[in-house]
Amino acid sequence: PKTDIVFLKVHKSASSTVMNVLFRFGEMHNLTFAFPIGGGNQLSYPHHFFARFVQGFSPRGPQRFNILCHHMRFLQPEVEKVVSSSAVYFSILRNPVQLMESSFMYYKGASAFSRAHSLEEFLSQPYYYYNPAKRDSHYAKNLMTFDFGFNPNGEASAKRVQLMLKAIEASFDFLLISEYFDESMVLLKEILCWDLESVISFPLNIRDSSTKLPLSDTIVEKIKDWNRLDWEIYIYFNRTFWERIDRDIGRERMQREVKALRERQAELARTCLQGAGSVAPKDIKDSSLQPLQHGNAKILGYNLKQGLDKETERMCRRLVTPELQYSSALYNKQFARKPP
Repeated sequence: PKTDIVFLKVHKSASSTVMNVLFRFGEMHNLTFAFPIGGGNQLSYPHHFFARFVQGFSPRGPQRFNILCHHMRFLQPEVEKVVSSSAVYFSILRNPVQLMESSFMYYKGASAFSRAHSLEEFLSQPYYYYNPAKRDSHYAKNLMTFDFGFNPNGEASAKRVQLMLKAIEASFDFLLISEYFDESMVLLKEILCWDLESVISFPLNIRDSSTKLPLSDTIVEKIKDWNRLDWEIYIYFNRTFWERIDRDIGRERMQREVKALRERQAELARTCLQGAGSVAPKDIKDSSLQPLQHGNAKILGYNLKQGLDKETERMCRRLVTPELQYSSALYNKQFARKPP
């Protein structure tokens, strides 16, 4: 199994669920994580990543960490200082239309969105609301482009798009697609030589559907246009995703693997969870499993079954622990104060 990994955690793209997979694998195999200094959840985002943002990094005796997966704005020469040269690089993309709608709800407090009553209103005259000079402007335009380290306000000329796609392809071994999450997990386990159990997950940091907005065709086109660079990235890597599956796995085997993954997930849900699955924040009984609520989104969580044996309870808890709590537990474990 591969244990040196760089995951570029793109915002609002099922990346918290992928991070949980990495947290569990890392914890199980006693791997080290490149944590933000002081144990936060972002590596000095929205600035470009620098090695000095990592707790325990020193340029004199650079320590290599196994897994780098917290929010960052990608800058490969700096990333290379904290991970092994054999590390596998991957990320996950989401359709920019759904991504924009999700961002609008989740980052409602961002400068570009706070004055617009609806996404439709924002898109009717975006430059009235959007100021690229504002520190949080990246949430409102070409968010994936920004996370990959590029200028979200660059023109979308054919030449520029080509250069960007080539640069991403040169840096990353593969990109997953959140709309095909189960297929993505099968591809992930294949490339990392992990077993099926390691990539099982329950969806984390997801919104209650009551806060999701239906989008008209006109709005969809406006979103694509406004996020043209993101759209080009998505279209291109959605194609290479399926090409990779056809080449390395084949559609028939992929169907079998996805079926096995879903069956095992359903089995774990029956073992671990109270009720049928995720619940509204007000219904989460254990406060340590309460996900962070943000903007106008309503983030769902889980209740664990009572009376599980110790081992099962521990396994189930890992699957449903929200990102911030899990990250902080792993940080405390990795940097446990040695008794004097």
